Amino acid sequence: MEYKISNRLRIGAIVLMVLGLLGVGYGFMDAHSVTEENITEFLANEDHHGDAHAEESHTDSHEAAALHVEDNHGEEAHGSSHAESDHGMSHEEHVLHQIHNRPWSALYIAAFFFFMIALGVLAFYAVQYAAQAGWSPVLFRVMEGITSYVLPGGLLVLAVAFAADSHLFVWLTDGVTEVGNDNYDALVAGKSGWLNKTGFFIRGLIFLAGWSLYRHFSRKFSLAQDSADDNRYFKKNFRIAAAFLVFFIYTESMMSWDWIMSVDPHWFSTLFGWYLLAGMLVCGITVIAMIAIYLKSKGLLEHVNDSHIHDLAKFMFGFSVFWTYLWFSQFMLIWYSNIPEEVTYFVTRIEDYNLPFFGMIAMNFIFPLLLLMNSDFKRVNWFVIMAGVVILCGHYIDIFNMIMPATVGDRWFIGIPEIGSILLFAGIFLLVVFTALSKHPLLAKRSPFIEESKHFHY
Repeated sequence: MEYKISNRLRIGAIVLMVLGLLGVGYGFMDAHSVTEENITEFLANEDHHGDAHAEESHTDSHEAAALHVEDNHGEEAHGSSHAESDHGMSHEEHVLHQIHNRPWSALYIAAFFFFMIALGVLAFYAVQYAAQAGWSPVLFRVMEGITSYVLPGGLLVLAVAFAADSHLFVWLTDGVTEVGNDNYDALVAGKSGWLNKTGFFIRGLIFLAGWSLYRHFSRKFSLAQDSADDNRYFKKNFRIAAAFLVFFIYTESMMSWDWIMSVDPHWFSTLFGWYLLAGMLVCGITVIAMIAIYLKSKGLLEHVNDSHIHDLAKFMFGFSVFWTYLWFSQFMLIWYSNIPEEVTYFVTRIEDYNLPFFGMIAMNFIFPLLLLMNSDFKRVNWFVIMAGVVILCGHYIDIFNMIMPATVGDRWFIGIPEIGSILLFAGIFLLVVFTALSKHPLLAKRSPFIEESKHFHY
């Protein structure tokens, strides 16, 4: 049962990439059309996000938040999303900085979003081996195809981060750790042992190397098991999966601090690694279900039945609830304690990102709850696809809400730079994943649980 990537799909992926590159290019050109020379004129002419009074009130609220922090801690500290504006920048300079940050942020959000899908699938795949699950072996090749994106996707995230530099990470601004410099930030300087460019990229490459090595050997043993006369390769896979999960739980948390949380270096949450992991898992499982349904519609994956789709939809539902639990835990504890340097993170998002902030909760919790609670609906393919599209859009907006407030403030918009970035990375993702799927048979035929999986009924 072999799959061959069709010319239509390959051409479609390339078209997405070309359109995406055009959109990204336009985003950078548009952003850099605003310069120091014409920024004053630009601000005078613009009619973006309400009138000047609304903008003034936002500025006042963030300045007040910064003063609260200063009063509470006796040191210069700032509202998380407007850290740049407090380093001696004029309003015009600050706005110019935000405009130039936007295309980088859009590119980074899309790069990370597609990478986290593949990484979530890798963790889920390892859990299947470590738990010796009997229902899932008929889906192993689908999972292996999706995880082929972990290495290229992760390298793309690091490449965007490297190129974006201080456009994304305020702690990379020149002079931010030098006492007496206009850009000096005492709080960031105190974290410079961890938050420095060399450490960031060394850690990132170590994470990627560990995840990719596990993926390489697990795939190798899975394919070797097909022609083996005993279960030795399955046992090897079981052992490395258990070891990998220990490595993963540590490195995923550190990755979440580095790659996402550090865009707001004044803010932190001890729940953040778990929160990001829940989003990764729900996106990963959603994509497994969507690709399985697509391949099934092409007459492939003959042993995947309604019960397998039902179980994937059950995981989509369960991890959506788990994500909501972690989101609410993080939000409620910070909001209730009302400590200024913590609560500014949510104040900014509720004031400036009201629609995406609350819309994301509806898409990631209310929609999955309504669409997937009924057991019968979990067996209806188009229903699972519909729920999956809503979930993926919702989690893209979740990542958007994590990055944009810190980099572009209230100048956010989902326009050509954002859509172009999504198309670019969607094209790369589809090309990598479906090329990997076409390289080997879609059935892990010698898995010791394959017969149980073929006849799985719930």
